[in-house]
Amino acid sequence: MTDFLKKITRIQLTLGGCFLILMICVTCANILFRQFGMPLRGTFEVMGFMGALIFALAFGYSLEKKEHIYVSILFDLFPPKVQRAARRINALLGMVFFSLLSFQLVKNALNLKAVEEVSETLRIPYYPVILVLAFGTAYIVLLIVCELFNPSGDKS
Repeated sequence: MTDFLKKITRIQLTLGGCFLILMICVTCANILFRQFGMPLRGTFEVMGFMGALIFALAFGYSLEKKEHIYVSILFDLFPPKVQRAARRINALLGMVFFSLLSFQLVKNALNLKAVEEVSETLRIPYYPVILVLAFGTAYIVLLIVCELFNPSGDKS
């Protein structure tokens, strides 16, 4: 992985961490205000939005560090050539899946923007969060491509 991509991953991870801290603060504030009979409006919506943002922004880091789910029990039984071929097939399937997912997320976001869909309580538009999800999945494709063409990154 290039230094540029590592910087992007770090920025995404930092943003995801900030959203996580903000999520904790909103949760604590909601618990505190509930004690006085004044719960925060829209907490459920904010938690949903921030959870989606955290997922989209942190997934690249888990892919970079190879902390994603990988079942090696079956693959370890095969010779190294078969293992490499299986990893490449897996990477190609991942590229196709995440490319299609990113494309559909962009289509969905543009549709939600066109119809001006917003959350019920706080009236927050959905499309920016979905565009961040689309960016996150497109970034995964980019990381998979880099991993596929990086001979030293052959170990998953």
